[in-house]
Amino acid sequence: MTAANSEHDGLDATTYAELEEIAARYPEKRSGLLPMLHLVQASQGRITSEGIEACAKILDITAADVSGVATFYTMYKRRPVGDYHVGVCTNTLCAVMGGDALLARLKEHLDVGNDETAPQRDGDQATVSLEHVECNAACDYAPVMMVNWEFMDNMTPESAVQLVDDLRAGKEVRSTRGPKLCTWREAERVLAGFPDGLADEGPAAGPASVVGLTIARERGWTAPSEKRSGRAAIPATKEGAAEQADTSRAESETKQEGTSGD
Repeated sequence: MTAANSEHDGLDATTYAELEEIAARYPEKRSGLLPMLHLVQASQGRITSEGIEACAKILDITAADVSGVATFYTMYKRRPVGDYHVGVCTNTLCAVMGGDALLARLKEHLDVGNDETAPQRDGDQATVSLEHVECNAACDYAPVMMVNWEFMDNMTPESAVQLVDDLRAGKEVRSTRGPKLCTWREAERVLAGFPDGLADEGPAAGPASVVGLTIARERGWTAPSEKRSGRAAIPATKEGAAEQADTSRAESETKQEGTSGD
């Protein structure tokens, strides 16, 4: 099936062609399913039945296979989210540092629950949705929020409220360690593998992220050499990596057999 006859799937021809382009990037085209689903969200604002059917046809798999993936990962949404999707972490360190207070304050301020979009008020230029996420993987700046998957570090209930109000008002907001915030659909297109040119905008890491490296340099610490550590050298080629993996597996199985024989 080609882009020319994709109207049957409810997707525009450009999106269908780009889904085919993603699938063609991989030796096994099924490997393209995750970015393809992000592209469906960029185009349609959520995972739709039309998007699921299109992915299934392009990849020669069943719609049930696609649905199983789309419902497993929380980044795929079955109902529309806001122009700016705010995720609040309340995992261990963020919780200790105030993540629960952030989430409670935003729920109250936006009058929403988990994975819901706040009602658009008179004068609002954009919509905001809220998600209770398990972990933002940024414990060094807890409590942390994300907006369309960009970091907002060291947040407080007051700064969180100001952030969502600025987003709703259409003001330009920059992430703490990244570029200016784009819309959720624009971010989804980037995750699908279509760069927006902002990858190098803003700092990638802050002092808290590299404090261990700083201490190591101050004290002259270095990683042990391969001989001292007893670790094998990193293979320079794919073939070398495969050979090393096979050798390690064979050694492990030999040891297990010897143990079981005892």
